[in-house]
Parts: sequence; structure tokens; C-alpha cells
Amino acid sequence: MGKDLNPHPFFRKLLSWTFYAIISIAIFRFYFYPLHHLVFHSAVDLLPNTKSITTTTSFPSVSFPSLSSSLSQGKEIANNTPCDYTKGKWVRDKMGPLYNGTTCGTIKEGQNCFAHGRPDMGYLYWRWKPKQCNLPRFDPETFLSFLRNKHLAFVGDSMARNQLESLLCMLFTVSLPKLIYRSGEDNKFRRWHFASHNATISVYWSPFLVKGIEKSTSGPDHNELYVDYVDERWAADLVHIDIIVLSVGHWFLHPAVYFEGDTVLGCHYCPGLNHTEIGFYDVLRKAVKTSLKTIIERRGSSGNITDVILTTFSPSHFEGEWDKAGACPKTKPYKEGEKMLEGMDAEMRNIEVQELESAKENAKKLKGLRLEALDVTKLSLMRPDGHPGPYMYPNPFANGVQEHVQNDCVHWCLPGPIDTWNEILLDVIKRWEGQSRRVE
Repeated sequence: MGKDLNPHPFFRKLLSWTFYAIISIAIFRFYFYPLHHLVFHSAVDLLPNTKSITTTTSFPSVSFPSLSSSLSQGKEIANNTPCDYTKGKWVRDKMGPLYNGTTCGTIKEGQNCFAHGRPDMGYLYWRWKPKQCNLPRFDPETFLSFLRNKHLAFVGDSMARNQLESLLCMLFTVSLPKLIYRSGEDNKFRRWHFASHNATISVYWSPFLVKGIEKSTSGPDHNELYVDYVDERWAADLVHIDIIVLSVGHWFLHPAVYFEGDTVLGCHYCPGLNHTEIGFYDVLRKAVKTSLKTIIERRGSSGNITDVILTTFSPSHFEGEWDKAGACPKTKPYKEGEKMLEGMDAEMRNIEVQELESAKENAKKLKGLRLEALDVTKLSLMRPDGHPGPYMYPNPFANGVQEHVQNDCVHWCLPGPIDTWNEILLDVIKRWEGQSRRVE
């Protein structure tokens, strides 16, 4: 008789165990690290004078985190311990961003560094690596799934707009929205609708969050702020907003007169006016406090606002005169310990975080109202290479270096470091949604 060709029962069980173990690991990795739907396409062909640029492939290789890092993140989620994104470093990243300067039509002209001829692209290939946790790459499908049937609003100054446009460009890679509303000079009030998820994203121009009259050529040469009245241009729509992202800071540095009620509180840099110089720190604190207090009060009466996120102050990187070449000359991030968070940058950030934490205490009695600081000050401070600089205008050196070269060392190139803010935003929302599921 021939030999029995059937495997021994022990080996059949071993094969079954091995198969199920591999499937389990694969499902675990895919859950925490979904693949990108689209990858960054090289924009070298869009840039002038690119002979010295080393072209990378249009489809960079995908490198997966180790299984140990996946398990670490799983443990972090299981323990419900938020990742501390304020501590970490920028590390080299071969994959680059999800989009380039031509894949979405929302980038403000002055932040489209590709279109304006910035010759170096090294600033695109860095990722923020927190010290004790992993920051997942941005997954636009996941973000839109969380935003289904909701309205997300960015409210604040031009940094709010910068963050909004970064988010839109990443979401554009999987779903094209329709611009359904725009108003104001320079389209400062806009709204998009993603029909694929019935999701709405808006931007509201409000550089102080509170009521303010901006300086103009036909009016006073200083701003006027009313610190105890919220700006109703955005606050009047609170009943229709599910997630609100606040972002202010830089406009408080400008000359201004401050009012509280019908009384002049003081001013900042107002020579020639008979007002007391009080600086701007306390005014920033009052403006943030008034805004958060208004949201909490109106949430309590309407029951619609659920999530409030405050993006902290984003430092500028001027190292020279704003109208001279080389104002923000860095081409790489600062290394760990090379640049400390101190002075005005630290004070602005601390005021915002303190007021957000205070508002959290006041909101505890309101079930479902969640508040969080998107603390990006330190990680942004370490990216002096990510600004448009002279490339806020097209080809600034086409005719050689001119005597006057205007620089933008405040806003961020798109794509650029500000994309990381939205990676953190997604992680915050993902954690909140996980908490909601556990409560249910």
C-alpha cells in the first residue's frame, strides 16, 4: 500500500494557527496605518532653472512602521493617553506631501511656493516625530468619514486660512468639493461642500475673534478692539457649526486701541493718542476668554456645538529686514535643542493654552462639548525653512537681486510644515470619536 499523503493532524493545526496569526497582524496594521490613496507628484517640471535639482520618482516608496510601533500606538489608544505632540523632532521623510501646488485650486497666491519658482524642495521631505508616540500620516478618507454630515469652520486670521487651505488640498486628493459661498475682500469668507460625505468646511475672517475695526487707508491708522463683544460675523453661525477651529495671534502685534464696554481700556503703540500703553498680552487673553465663553454659553442654549479646537500661536522667522533678500534664509529645520521656545512666542502660546484649559473647566457641566488646544507652537518654531520668503511673489530674482525684496517669514508654503497641523487635528478627532464609541 502507498504512503498516507495527508499531513499529520498536528501539522494541519500548526498551519491553521499560522494563517490566522498572519491575518490578525495584517488587519491590526491596516487599521492603525491605512495606505495613502494618492501620493505626492513631483513638481520639478513646474519650476524654472531646475537643472541643479535632483528629481525624485513620482511614486515614492512606502515605508511601513515597525510592528513594535504599531503595538505601541495600540497600547496608547487602549489606555486613552493622548499623544504629547509638543515634544519631538523633525525627521527626514522620503514620501513627501500628498499634494503639490497644482492639485487644488484653493492655495493663496502668496503661499504657492511652487508656482512662484522656489528652487529648493528639501523643505517638503520632513515629518514631525513626537518623542513618545507615533503621528500617523494624514488619511483624507478617514478625515472625511469623521466629517460626514458635519460642518467644520476655521475662524481667525490668515493663519486660520493657511491651515484651512492645507486641509482642503489634502482632502482634494480623494473628493472634489464645490465652493458654495464666498464673500468679502480677498474671499475672506468661503464655504465648500463635499457631496460625497455631505460635509461642509468654512473659513471666517476674524483676526481678533472679538469685535474689531481694522485699520485702513481711509480710517484710523490703528485697529480698534472691543474685548467683551464677540465678532458676530462668525458667532452668529454657531448654531450651524459642529467643529470650530480658532486661530489668532499676529494681528495683536499691530497698533491698536482697546475698549471694554464703553470705556477705553488702553492701547498698544499709539503715540499721539491720549491713552495708556498696556501692550497686547492681556488683550489677547481677554479676546480668547470672551470667544470661548460665548461658544460655551451658546452651546448650552442650542445644544449644537460639539468640538472646539484652538490652534496655538505660530512663530515667525525673520532673521533680517523684511524688504531685503535673505530675511528667512534657512533651508533645514532646527535640530532638537537648537532653538528654544521663549519670549513673546512662548507667552502668546501660554496665554492661549491657559484660557483653553480654563474654558474646559467651565464647560464640564455641558455634556458633549469638547475643547482641545492644537499646540503647534514648538514644532512650528523648529521649521524656519517652511516659509515663502521672497517667493510670496513670482520669480523674485528673475532680474537679479533687487534692492527691495519683500519677504513672508510668517505664513507657510503649501504644501509645507502646516500640513502637520492637520495630521494632529485628525488624530484629535479620531481620539474623540474613539471615546464616544466607548461611552456608547
